[in-house]
Amino acid sequence: MGLLLLLSAALLCRYFQSGRVVNAMESFFIDSITLSIEPHTDVPRNTNVTLRCKVKVIQGSEVLSREYGLYKDNEIIYNKTTSSSEDFLYHLPEVRVSNNGRYSCKISIKGQLKTSRNKRLTVSGLAEPVLRINQSSFSEGEEFSAWCSAPGETGSFIFYYYDNSEEIQLHHGNHDTSLAKILLNDVGRHDISCSYSVVLKSEPVPSVGSNTVTVAVTELSITPVLEISPQENIYEGDRLRITCTVSGFLQSSQNMQLILSQENRMLIRGQSDVNYSMMAPPAAPSHAFQCMLMVGSVKKVDTKTVPVKELFSVPTLSMRPPEVFQREPMTLTCRSDRVAHERLDGSQLNYTLYPVESLIPRGSGVFFGKALLNDFNYTCAAQAKGVEKYSKTLTVRPKVFVSTPEISVTGRVILGQPFQILCQSVRGSLPITYTLFKDYQQIGKNIVQYPRDKALFTVTINHTREISKFICEANNKNNNEGILSGALNATVIVPLGQPVLSVVPNQQELSEGNNLNLLCTVNGTPPITFRWYREGDAQPVSTTTSDRNFKDYEVSVLSKQHSGKYFCEAENRANNKVRSKLISIEVHMAQWKKALIWGVVLLVVSVLVLVGCVLYFKSKRVRVDGTSVSVWSERKPEADNDEESSTVSSEPDVEYTEVVHPRSADPARAPLKKGTDTVYSELQNSPLGAVDHHDYGSVEYADLNGEQPETGQYHPESNSYPDLPVPVD
Repeated sequence: MGLLLLLSAALLCRYFQSGRVVNAMESFFIDSITLSIEPHTDVPRNTNVTLRCKVKVIQGSEVLSREYGLYKDNEIIYNKTTSSSEDFLYHLPEVRVSNNGRYSCKISIKGQLKTSRNKRLTVSGLAEPVLRINQSSFSEGEEFSAWCSAPGETGSFIFYYYDNSEEIQLHHGNHDTSLAKILLNDVGRHDISCSYSVVLKSEPVPSVGSNTVTVAVTELSITPVLEISPQENIYEGDRLRITCTVSGFLQSSQNMQLILSQENRMLIRGQSDVNYSMMAPPAAPSHAFQCMLMVGSVKKVDTKTVPVKELFSVPTLSMRPPEVFQREPMTLTCRSDRVAHERLDGSQLNYTLYPVESLIPRGSGVFFGKALLNDFNYTCAAQAKGVEKYSKTLTVRPKVFVSTPEISVTGRVILGQPFQILCQSVRGSLPITYTLFKDYQQIGKNIVQYPRDKALFTVTINHTREISKFICEANNKNNNEGILSGALNATVIVPLGQPVLSVVPNQQELSEGNNLNLLCTVNGTPPITFRWYREGDAQPVSTTTSDRNFKDYEVSVLSKQHSGKYFCEAENRANNKVRSKLISIEVHMAQWKKALIWGVVLLVVSVLVLVGCVLYFKSKRVRVDGTSVSVWSERKPEADNDEESSTVSSEPDVEYTEVVHPRSADPARAPLKKGTDTVYSELQNSPLGAVDHHDYGSVEYADLNGEQPETGQYHPESNSYPDLPVPVD
């Protein structure tokens, strides 16, 4: 219960507090704020300007505290808090150019803010600058003061000072007056003037020019004096005496200084006078000396040029022979081409080689030794009467003897076709002359000048044994025998001749089921690629590569489909394809097929003969009872033919007679197929040829053409023939 009361109290407090805030916020509203510039936005200098900030606030009876802020170029220049609802005014009395800018007004009431739009104030016109100098005449090098002022102006300033309309100084300041220290070194009349600019945030506003003050600068009455002895006929190494003094009168010499120099090199310095002694320098036909007098910022110079004759020329270092090989003897000579003999004896000129320990001296300026294994720099010096001159550096680059050349071929060597031989040494200084020999007869020469060049010779051979007859010579030293290489060793590719295609076994022995080998043989250098083709086919039936000059294509089981015309094609690294002649392949029938055919033929013939015999006997059949009866008789030969005739056989003659009976329709019998009944009767003949029907009986054979009657339909009585005799048991 207590917790519920606490929550209710908290909610009520928050409600009433929120209500008060809402009421307070709803008690006023800033409707608008505007800034105006009076009397105008563009005014001349010295005009009184008022900035008026007018605010419209919708409010109740409550008195509000208003906070005003005035800004120029977004920087606050004035703020004020008031409870008055009147317009906020800000006065700019007698405006200046420094008052130029963009102005705005801002108001804040209990956290509500509102800002007016910017208004630009432009003030025109600057006061004319005034220049003042304390005196009008100055000595050369004397410094004086000049004041430049901008009367009545405010703000930040830049002051400019001019000498004869040429700007000489510039000063920044926040005051309307500037002081400048001016030093004029040129003697004569000088027109000094000044101007200024008021610095605004956007850009400075320049003033007009000031008044001009004319000042006069008079020259100092002192000058430097330079003297050199001797003045003529001076040689290198002669002693020169040089003095630098001051001519004229100066009240104070505290700021005076003398400097003696040669070209840009200072020799000595002092105050009143300086003396200097030196040897006439070499290396130039004349030398310029300067005596410089410095008084404050005033500089006066006296210059003289001394001609100096050459005592001896700069030495030259040379080498003999011009080219030298490693560890070969050489001679270096150091000489001066020109010598002033009127001043210098030949024995007074000494030569020195540097480094000193490198070679052995042999006479004046001559040095002997052996070339080193690598490049080396030498310099020599000539000395006489204290003058020493050095030669240019001579770099000796000992040449390297050429090594034994290596001879080889580039690419393939094909018999009868051009190929290139390369002759090359691993070491040796360029240029190198390579000579190619065949059977020790020169056939070509090539000079290699640059490292990327190669000595290549194009040759052709017609026999394989010629390849070993080539050797080459390398030489990089004139008047000297070169070094020979070994004999050229390279594989010679012999182009292929026409291949020959043969059949194994013999063509007459080719029959179905046998093996066939097509052997392709060709002359030339292996490896060789063989291809076998059947005439009319674009693709080979077989392709293979062999390291021998022959290869066969085997067909393991022949058939009639393998018959046709074949050829082979061969190709080696000489890139020439050769083709054999066509051969015909005819596959014969297998032997067992032939035997089978003959057997079938004999069987057919036998059957035909048997059928013929049967037909022949059938043609002699006898027709009986008006129907066709065929009687086949098997008789003994007549008794009167031979001895056997007298012997009477104990067995009776048997004669078979075929009797054909027409069938009568008997409804009581089972139906039979159409046909005839054949009855065979056995007739026994007596030896005398009469037929005996008595004792022997007869046997009747019935051959019914068609199906036999069913068992249940059989009637024995219907099979009796009353016309024939009944057989006797």
